[in-house]
Amino acid sequence: MNDILDLHTHTLASGHAYNTIMEMAAAAKEAGLQFLGITEHAPQMPGSCHIYYFENLKVVPRSLYGVRLLLGTELNINDLEGHVDLPENVLKQMDICVASMHKPCIQVGSRQENTRAYRLVMENPYVTIIGHPDDGKMPVDYEELAKGAAEAHVLLELNNSSLRPGGFRLNSQENAKTMLKYCEKYGTRVVMDSDAHVMTDVGNHGYCLTLVEETGFPKELVVNYSAALLEEYLKTE
Repeated sequence: MNDILDLHTHTLASGHAYNTIMEMAAAAKEAGLQFLGITEHAPQMPGSCHIYYFENLKVVPRSLYGVRLLLGTELNINDLEGHVDLPENVLKQMDICVASMHKPCIQVGSRQENTRAYRLVMENPYVTIIGHPDDGKMPVDYEELAKGAAEAHVLLELNNSSLRPGGFRLNSQENAKTMLKYCEKYGTRVVMDSDAHVMTDVGNHGYCLTLVEETGFPKELVVNYSAALLEEYLKTE
């Protein structure tokens, strides 16, 4: 089975990444990918893009070097009510939306409160992926998360950056294993993403793949191997 996609990456437009769209697309071609998601941090993240950036994405080609580009955003979940930092009129223009908790943008709640926030943001029809829900600094009920994602038809992310040894997120390995256990129970699909902030990381899912193989997680629940499965999560309008 060939890994054909990487849906969560950043360019220098995000303010703390290091390459251009052209460079990231060329790296995706080199990695053998068919799909590349470029998901810049939404405006609430310090140093990231103004809303005008997202409104103007229509000018960017959706194919470069033979790689299909899915241009969108990594939204910040701003509060425990599941609000995000781009309005609906902009979200409907995005090809793909990752929704994540980042400490600069949210006052973290209890396990129950954080889980509820994720469940609420899954109700947003423009959200495709819940990004890096593995950070123990933002505790979550993984059974409720997996069940909710299956019901809402939203992907849960295995984040390669989180799983990298020495990463800044807390207990990501163990949390991701727990998440996969419940994803298997509820038939919840996941996506392996690099969260690349530099072109040499595009398509790098090595730590994710090791975890999938170690846990025996069913690969038919991993969308990276199927364009048809991916299309089920993309807007058709």
